[in-house]
Amino acid sequence: MSDVTTTVTAAPARRRVFVDKQTPAAFRAMRATADAAGEAAAEAGLDRRLVELVNLRVSQINGCPYCLDVHTTAALEAGETTQRLGVLPAWRDTRLFTPQERAALALAEATTTPADAALQEEAYAAAREALTDEQISAVIWVAIAINAFNRVSILSKHPVRPAPTR
Repeated sequence: MSDVTTTVTAAPARRRVFVDKQTPAAFRAMRATADAAGEAAAEAGLDRRLVELVNLRVSQINGCPYCLDVHTTAALEAGETTQRLGVLPAWRDTRLFTPQERAALALAEATTTPADAALQEEAYAAAREALTDEQISAVIWVAIAINAFNRVSILSKHPVRPAPTR
């Protein structure tokens, strides 16, 4: 028997396909769904800051740098504080979030990680206590939409550009 060493050469790195640009009709449909979810949230009486907290928490779980950048800016523009943004990953361990926000965050996390049935039931029960039916539906739709955008940005490797300095 002879020892044969096989050398595998890596293919040259190719740029990622920005799937939102490659298939714009699908992206427009996804954007329309996200817009409808945002409108449902507003109609259900959910504050824009809460919607951005959901967008950020889901993006943190998914590890989407582009969406984290976009929605951090949006949250700050909506009046969110840097303190609450800084502790968002540990929201359960602070008193900085209202019962409604806590219920929405738990429901968003359960929507993002649906494999944990017990967590999902616990989050839904908490949502029932703090949110209306319309708000529950809106939070779930917002979480679904940002999960979809996270996938697009992660797989496309959308770049995060440095913010301009002032």
